[in-house]
Amino acid sequence: MRATMRAAVCVRPGDPEVLEVREVPVPAARPGWSVVQVKGTGLNRAELRTRQGHSPGVAFPRVLGIECVGVVAASTDPGLPEGTTVAAVMGGMGRQFDGGYAEYALLPNPLLMPITTALPWDVLAALPETYLTAQGSLDALGVVAGGRGRLLIRGGTSSVGMAAASIAAGHGVDIAATTRRRDKVGALTAAGVHHVLVDDGGSAAADVRAVWPEGPDHVLDLVGAATAVDSLRLVRRGGTVCVAGSLSGWLIPDFEPIAAIPSGTRLTSFHSDDLKGSAGTATVQRIVDEVEAGVHRPHVDRVFGLDDIAAAHRYMEADKAVGKVVVVP
Repeated sequence: MRATMRAAVCVRPGDPEVLEVREVPVPAARPGWSVVQVKGTGLNRAELRTRQGHSPGVAFPRVLGIECVGVVAASTDPGLPEGTTVAAVMGGMGRQFDGGYAEYALLPNPLLMPITTALPWDVLAALPETYLTAQGSLDALGVVAGGRGRLLIRGGTSSVGMAAASIAAGHGVDIAATTRRRDKVGALTAAGVHHVLVDDGGSAAADVRAVWPEGPDHVLDLVGAATAVDSLRLVRRGGTVCVAGSLSGWLIPDFEPIAAIPSGTRLTSFHSDDLKGSAGTATVQRIVDEVEAGVHRPHVDRVFGLDDIAAAHRYMEADKAVGKVVVVP
């Protein structure tokens, strides 16, 4: 293992140019932590907000990246020998300690999920955080294989939205999804969405009622704060809304639960931290196996090199992606 590595260091809160690619020492393994040679990392809007200074408690400089895939380079866990292919998500990555925007990452052993796969690194890197969130959200909603439910995905062309559409389509669910961009309609249709609704940023009520007069049974809201209350109005009485994204921010201003949640309707959430480490290993392996078998089509929008990390953040911030943006060292 080399003595130094390249890492994209977020030196302070700010625009994408605060991400500086530097030569820094390769971290050394220590008790309870192993070194992973990073082969790819998926970009997430949570990292964009951390870069902008909106993640409380994050100290700069910091190597961002809440997920990565790679190979164990130096192990302190007999169950994870060197050479093991692993994925890691959340658990403080890129916030409490340095994350995946680097050639090597020092990670807690409990976060490492061993994977058996022949997928190329850029495809594998697009799966862990995105598909864990998509699958966990669908489970929280009660969407099951063979179900006849109606699912509305708000923020459909986000990486999680595309993954959720792919999984739900495989279950035989009737799917509608919103997008703000007409040029992204074809991508949603290709992902298995039956009804694509172009959302102008207001209430989607008229478009949704035109498709399902009684409303959807389930709403997966990836837009978050700006649309959660509207989603509660859209879902059928007794249906479920799951907020699992924060494309519009994290806080719902002046939220009054009794007024906002219709009687009998359920509001829930999903956070991928619930499936970190051993809790998510079987789910990630199942997702990988299904992608290899052609059950799901991974939605890799664009692959950047580590040297182009600022450009990758600008691309993500401009909402140009349809699916997952991946960075490979």
